Amino acid sequence: MNPRTPDALDLKLLQALQLDGRAPFSRIAQVLGVSEQTIARRFRRLHGTAGLRVLGITDESRLGRSSWIIRLCCTPNVAEQLAEALAKRPDTAHVALISGGTEVMCAMKPRSRQERDELLFDRMQRTPRVTSVSAHCVLHSFYGGALGWLTKISALTPEEETALRPPAGEPTAGPVSLDPADERLLAPLRRDGRATLTELQAVTGLSESVVKRRLGHLRATGVLYFDVQHDHEPLGQEANAMLWLTVAPARLAEVGRALAAHPEVRFAAATTGPASIVVSTLHPGVNDLYTYLSDKVGALDGVQSVETALILRQVKHLTYEQPRARLT
Repeated sequence: MNPRTPDALDLKLLQALQLDGRAPFSRIAQVLGVSEQTIARRFRRLHGTAGLRVLGITDESRLGRSSWIIRLCCTPNVAEQLAEALAKRPDTAHVALISGGTEVMCAMKPRSRQERDELLFDRMQRTPRVTSVSAHCVLHSFYGGALGWLTKISALTPEEETALRPPAGEPTAGPVSLDPADERLLAPLRRDGRATLTELQAVTGLSESVVKRRLGHLRATGVLYFDVQHDHEPLGQEANAMLWLTVAPARLAEVGRALAAHPEVRFAAATTGPASIVVSTLHPGVNDLYTYLSDKVGALDGVQSVETALILRQVKHLTYEQPRARLT
């Protein structure tokens, strides 16, 4: 067997971590009927062969903040440099090269209107050899965030999934406010979502009991969730595509719900701009992408047009803490 090809137990572990990124190896092992040492060994192997990492991510909508999807067209000789600079910013995620290497796409999570305006109206507009910039505000998420693509792979039995799923939290009605102690706790979790309570205590200067209580609160309110980062090729998903769908307004919700149920879809959201729904999909190959477009997307009532682009290289998967980089 190719050492990069996950087997059935690897897939169960990946889905278990997507359900609860901080689940102890002992609990996963007990549910799956193997030893804790086996789960730890599989985790280390997947880290080396498939880039497995568990990251703590903040849901910006729970903090009253907006998320944006930015498309930058530029000359080919600057696209990679621009993508690398964007990837180093702490307010960007999912930076990718698309469209033959002449377009950079990224998700942006500004903490304030000032940060948003600085990037969109100042830095990007003045970046040499950027020919156009379009920004699309995420209005409503149909799939993504805490609902990762791995929840769709059906590796776990329904009984295993129930046993591994953490208790549902109770999100508050309005936006959640973070204090400096919360920010200190979130920073290391963005780098390693499985950091131990002892490690978090050492980094934040908070007591272990305070770390445990604040961690539980952030998860219960929906501010903090854990995502599994990994390479898709070892799982047989070699074609990663972005779709921009123009949908009749009366059909937005219906089309969005249908897309969310598709096993190929890892992200779908309604946005501002000419394309009213943005979708990220995974496929074994380009022929499968063609079949998906013609058989599934083409069958959805209300879809008026589709723009498709393959992701050539994923420069950044999710948010991580790094010093702010200059775009010029």
